[in-house]
Parts: sequence; C-alpha cells; structure tokens
Amino acid sequence: MREAVKSARCRARFLSNRGLTQVEPRILARAEHPISRRDIDANVLKVLYRLAGAGHEAYLVGGSVRDLMLSRRPKDFDVATSAHPQQVRDLFRNSRMIGRRFRLVHVFFGRQNVEVATFRKQAEAVADAEDPMIRLDNTFGTPEEDAFRRDFTVNALFYSPQTFQVIDYPGGVGDLEARLIRTIGDPELRMREDPVRMMRAVRFAAKLGFEIEPATRAAIGRHRGDLAKASVPRLVEETYRTLGQPEAAHALVLMEELGLLEHVIPILSAHLKSRAATLAEQPTVRNMSALGRAIASAYAPDHSIVLAALMLDLYREEHARHLTGGEGGRRVDLLSALRARGFARGDTEQMRLMLEAFENLASPTRRTRRLMRRPYFPDARMFFEMTAPTYAIEPTRTFQFLADPDAYSQTAGAPAGAPTPGGGRRRRRRRRRRGRHGGMHGASVHGVSASSDLNGAAQAAPPSSPDPSRHD
Repeated sequence: MREAVKSARCRARFLSNRGLTQVEPRILARAEHPISRRDIDANVLKVLYRLAGAGHEAYLVGGSVRDLMLSRRPKDFDVATSAHPQQVRDLFRNSRMIGRRFRLVHVFFGRQNVEVATFRKQAEAVADAEDPMIRLDNTFGTPEEDAFRRDFTVNALFYSPQTFQVIDYPGGVGDLEARLIRTIGDPELRMREDPVRMMRAVRFAAKLGFEIEPATRAAIGRHRGDLAKASVPRLVEETYRTLGQPEAAHALVLMEELGLLEHVIPILSAHLKSRAATLAEQPTVRNMSALGRAIASAYAPDHSIVLAALMLDLYREEHARHLTGGEGGRRVDLLSALRARGFARGDTEQMRLMLEAFENLASPTRRTRRLMRRPYFPDARMFFEMTAPTYAIEPTRTFQFLADPDAYSQTAGAPAGAPTPGGGRRRRRRRRRRGRHGGMHGASVHGVSASSDLNGAAQAAPPSSPDPSRHD
C-alpha cells in the first residue's frame, strides 16, 4: 500500500513539473480507428506477440501509430514495452543492446531490425530553473509516463495488437483530427528542455501538412535562440531529416518564417531575406521543391545533394559576382560557413563538386566533356537535371552538346548562342614527329629525353656531316 501511494505521488509530481494534469486515457476500440494488423510488418508483430506471451506489456508506439491513423504507410515501426533491456535480449537471440545514455534493443530479421525500448520517464526537473535542458533521460517508467515524456501529442499514441485498441493519454487523436502539431504540456518548458524539438515541429508540420498550434508556434518564436545550446550533431542530423523529405520546400519556408534558419544556416537565411520575391517564388525554394519531387519518386539523396540544393542559388550569385568583378559586398566562403555550423567536411566538399559541375554544365565547352569521366558525374548530372529548370536551362541540350559538340552545333535545333568552342572551328591537334627509327619524338631513351639528345646532336654535328670514325 505504501509503495502504491509513493508511486502515485511521484506520478503526480512528474506531471505537475511539466504543466500536465492527471487524466484517464482515451481508448479507441477496433471499430473507432483505421489500424489493421495487415498494415503492420510481420516481424514487428512477432516481436510484440513474443513480449506479450512472456507476460510483458508491449505496444506499437510513436510515428508508426500516427501514420497508420492517417492511413499513411509508416517508414518504420517502434515497439515500447515494460520489459527491461536485458529481459528483451534474453527473449530474442537475434538481438543486441545499443546505446549508452539509454539502452535499447535491436531485434534483427536479416537486414531489417526492430527497435524495442523500455517504457521510460523523464528525469526530475533540475534545480536551476534558468536551464531546464534534459541531460539525463534514462529512468524506466510506466506507459503513461512514457507517453507524457514524448514531444508532441500526435507522436504519443499506443496501439495494442492483443486488444486492437489505440490508447491516447495526451489527446493526440483530437489533434490528428484537427491537423495540429501541439507539444505535450507547457510548450515554453518543452522547447527549453530540448531545443531540437523546434526543428521536429517544423518537420512534422511539413510532412503531414499540419499547422503548428498557436501556443507551440509562439514558444518557438520566443526560444529559437536556444538552438545555440543544442547538441550540434543532433541539430545537423535533424536539419537533414527536415529538409531531406518530399515536403522539403514547405519545411524550408517554415524554418525561415519561424526564425530557425538564421540559427541553423545564417548565410542562407540572409540570402533569402535579401531577395525581393516572396519566399515561395525564390529560386532556393523552387530548387527544394524539385528535390522534394525527386524524393517522392523514390530518389534517396545523400547529404551533399541536400546541401547543394540549398546553396545553389547563393553559389550562383557569388559565382556571377566573381566573374563580373562586381563588388556587391563581402564574398561568402560557403564551405567555411557550413563547417562552422557543424556540417561535415566530406559533405561540404562533395557539395562543392556538385555546385561547380552545375556551372560547367550550364555553360558547357569541349573541356566540360572531361567532367563525364569523373566518378561523381552521375550525381552531378542528376542534380543538374533536377535544378536547371529553375534557371530556364534546358538540360537535354547540354547533354546533346556533350555527346557530340560538332553534330550539335550544326543542327537546326541548336539554340541561339549555343556554345561552339574555338569560334566554331575544329581545333587541330599537333602531330608528334616520328624519329628515323619510328620512335615518338620526345620519347625517353635509356633514361635520357630523346628530344634533348637530338637537339644536342644537332648542335654538335649536322646530320649531313660524315662520321670520320666509320671509313672502313
């Protein structure tokens, strides 16, 4: 009895610290929701059933339940359970534990793995009210505490494959119906606890086509500067996830409107602000729209392509300023600016190759054909074909020219001003003269340059002079 009272008090204090009140969950029976076990991966069901068969609570949780409720196909499935990590590990021989801050278990089925996490709760609020950021988050808890630990109401739904019920503690079902992204509890506190949640709010709003609930949006506006306190690797990874989705253009616009972009990629935010056009009409946003359409068609861009789509318009502006010799303010070192924000050197270097290749392909010459032999050319070609229409460039004509410059320059379909290197004249290659014995002029003979040997012989004795040592 004493333990039950203590547990109830701890739960009440946990909820109170986060601006929450104790509520009974809303439970949707099978007839009240669209989720069917046929929509759940068979291996995930195996994990759920084995956990339940061993006497543990086990639910499908998070984004997968949200997507199934919206009749969308989840990208992956997560499982939450009352079993501790070692208990999960003992149940599944095809598994391993991962993580340091909080132990998770990955159950492997060939190349697929199912992530299983134990119910947990947030640590108690730190004494310093000036800095409520979460630094410890590794305490096991109950399903209710696990639900209220999550960031947004729509991500805190549970589905039980045993009872076919959807369990909703924080009101996520109502927000799905209203198409809203809302924090669980006090949005001011939740954003300060983990500033990366601001980026996640943008990602989910763009992905689902939802609005950000007014109080949550206002909290983002007030605490966007806290992104400077966030873990840099986490922030960079969340940036790629936010801008590497089919709704990339919408996500970019939201980031700029909410003032997040100036804290993530300041030079890009400044570039967008310098343009007179509305955000939706700007070339950078149109490039991200093109990237999003490619992703929706099953294209999986690496990080460098996402960065290249973001930076192309700024790069072209800087490139044009350099060619014309115009001042136009201080030149921007894109690579240094991105690396200062935590973007990896490898990604930024590959981005540079994509941007330079774009300019070469936009105004091709015969030398541009060398680009076709580079190992990164397939990516460069894909990127050029994807973004060239933003600048009224026809990619097909560029690649026709590269395939056969002479034939292309003589066709009637060649555009006015089509590149014709050397003023339309075919460059004549200088033929190397062969020696008296058929050797190539300039070839190495016995470690000595033949050209220098012949030149020296010519200076010592003309070829027509007889050799006095060979009279016999």
